[in-house]
Amino acid sequence: MLLISATDEWRAAHPGGAVGLLELTGVENTGTSPQLNDRKRETEALLRTSYKGFTRQDFLALPVMSAYQQYYKRFSKTYHVQLQVESIVLKGKSLPDVSPLVDLNFIAEVETLVLTAGHDVSRLRRPIILDVSREGDQIVQLNGSTKTIRAGDMVMRDADGVSCSILYGQDNRSPISPQTTHVLYVAYAPAGVPVGAIEAQFQKIEEYIRLFSPNAVVENRQILTA
Repeated sequence: MLLISATDEWRAAHPGGAVGLLELTGVENTGTSPQLNDRKRETEALLRTSYKGFTRQDFLALPVMSAYQQYYKRFSKTYHVQLQVESIVLKGKSLPDVSPLVDLNFIAEVETLVLTAGHDVSRLRRPIILDVSREGDQIVQLNGSTKTIRAGDMVMRDADGVSCSILYGQDNRSPISPQTTHVLYVAYAPAGVPVGAIEAQFQKIEEYIRLFSPNAVVENRQILTA
């Protein structure tokens, strides 16, 4: 089980915030999952029904979405899960097909609106901490581009640097791959996102994992609060 701690700087910079940690072993990520694909279609249909007629302002009025947007607005950015939901509801787009462990996270995110990253634990180097970004911090994104992170963002670091940032997503060192058997999901919740939303997110992730990895074992499930 990973030991992940939070710095005092993180707590001081993000009062009222929280980060959820869900670690599982014995997961299977090769091939596809017909059951999970069925769930994608069900979720897309449900979103289109539930949010029929919604405008952007209506989406921003949703309590969880509003909390994230307030966080992103501080950095002059738009919450990317909001854009994902809008693309499904307003533009008829479909959820992506990457791999089961990645896809289930996308499904859960658009259902709960809770921002969650997924890492291959074997690619993380201890120690692992939740922290706040500082001037000069950078992250190499999944596409290989290097981004300078503005000071004050909520981040996770391992021994090799920033592994994930709320604003810029995950690094290219620790993403889930077809070979992943040990996974860590990290839910980032700024002030205003209730702890119950993180719990709901993790319940969905566990439910969906068992559609294709029924023998997966939960090694750690906890929520750290600021």
